[in-house]
Amino acid sequence: MGGRWAAAVAVVALLVAAAAGPAVGKKEKEKMCDKGWECRGPSVYCCNATIMDLFQVYQFENLFSNRNAPVAHAVGFWDYQAFITAAALFEPLGFGTTGGKQMQMKEIAAFSATSGARPHVSNPYSETLINQIQSETRGYGVAAGGPLAWGLCYNREMSPSQDYCAENSDYPCSPGALYYGRGALPVYWNYNYGVIGEGIKADLLNHPEYLEQNATLAFQAAIWRWMTPMKKKQPSAHDVFVGNWKPTKNDTLSKRWPGFGATMNVLYGDQVCGQGYIDSMNNIISHYQFYLDLMGVGRQYSGDNLDCAEQLAINPSGKDATSSS
Repeated sequence: MGGRWAAAVAVVALLVAAAAGPAVGKKEKEKMCDKGWECRGPSVYCCNATIMDLFQVYQFENLFSNRNAPVAHAVGFWDYQAFITAAALFEPLGFGTTGGKQMQMKEIAAFSATSGARPHVSNPYSETLINQIQSETRGYGVAAGGPLAWGLCYNREMSPSQDYCAENSDYPCSPGALYYGRGALPVYWNYNYGVIGEGIKADLLNHPEYLEQNATLAFQAAIWRWMTPMKKKQPSAHDVFVGNWKPTKNDTLSKRWPGFGATMNVLYGDQVCGQGYIDSMNNIISHYQFYLDLMGVGRQYSGDNLDCAEQLAINPSGKDATSSS
């Protein structure tokens, strides 16, 4: 991402977020919510059930049951209230409030899977923890509840190999700041901290450490990434997942169809997609299905086009907001 592109992303992202609407083909009128929740004005979503109505504290604890285990590296950091507080800011834009109850719960599960599974996608986050778990529980997959029970065990990259500072006129590195991966959907590089910071109105460029100090901000950054396209004329992960996105001819030629697979593609590109049935992709899918089961939806409702094994990356390898390269 160059300087001009990064600035454009911020503008496009805000416009897209403001314009987020119902599924394609549905014409719904905006209305004032009469339930007294967080909707700050007219919205097509605000009279739906809230995330708090559908996703309660015991479910959060079930999904991330080992995040406070002694071997985890973010003990006491992630909690339900931080998630709900962050999510409420995006509910009027459709996050967790699009469609009926089943779609709403599926989106919560999908977002939770892509953030909860993220530590297992790249080695800097997970290798040390996996070794510790295997040693201290005599088997990562049995006594510890299996690998799917270890989401949100980190809030930062433990041993960064560099400062992730790149020359950028719009988002220059702050003296002494380190831009290694932090958050639920880890943010890397100064320009990504700058763009996302503008999106959530927090000075992440000068204070990237906020994402490992404040769980609400960390969830906010992750949900902003979920809701926001990274490039012009591209969909957000939210739009793909809830059915707002209509593939172009180029998308279909690239084997990108609506579903959870393309949702992963938007977030991770060729880190997990287009490389066959690799562990990192399978792990995210397994988390998604596991979370659907725990939330009472059931993995049988995972949807079509669940994987992205043969999809070409929407954004080929580069330094996007969730990339460690």
